[in-house]
Amino acid sequence: MSMTLTAAYGLLAHGLIFGALAALLPLGELRPRVALAATAIALIAGIAPVMHGFFGAPSLTLLQLALLQLANRTPSPFGVVQARGLLFCMVPFYLTTSGWGPFDPYGLGYQPWALLAALVPVAGALAWRGQSVWLWILAVDLAGYACGLFANLWDALFDPLLGLLALILVGRQGVIRLIAARTRRSVS
Repeated sequence: MSMTLTAAYGLLAHGLIFGALAALLPLGELRPRVALAATAIALIAGIAPVMHGFFGAPSLTLLQLALLQLANRTPSPFGVVQARGLLFCMVPFYLTTSGWGPFDPYGLGYQPWALLAALVPVAGALAWRGQSVWLWILAVDLAGYACGLFANLWDALFDPLLGLLALILVGRQGVIRLIAARTRRSVS
């Protein structure tokens, strides 16, 4: 039984993503060990294959964010502002891709010249704003697509699991603001 490059990537990436999720736990000095153990358990116990079967191959963007989390990169480059921006792009994309409009943007990812041209000003803005981590993430995404890891450029850039993570970050901030507002009202 042979495994394709995309399937092998998906399994390994989901193992690392699971480890990065474990790294979010407030465990102090044990955090790196728990993250490493969680990555191994995800691969050995079958969690990574289940995640791969349910979500498909994760985007290189999500994998890189997971690796940064595992490397204890603080502050994380994926904050609420970036999550909102991602949702701003992803929600219309997934709605139109699922038939809520006359145009399916997913097809652009198979012949991505227009999409690549649209990414040039994005890369310029990232460089101008000094967002070197995001510029690097974009470069690795493009390299992964160019190497044939993904058949569609959109799949290298984002995926539903990354969208779910963005939704959780934005929702969490909304709940925190709501609680803070109620606390201020009850104090005054």
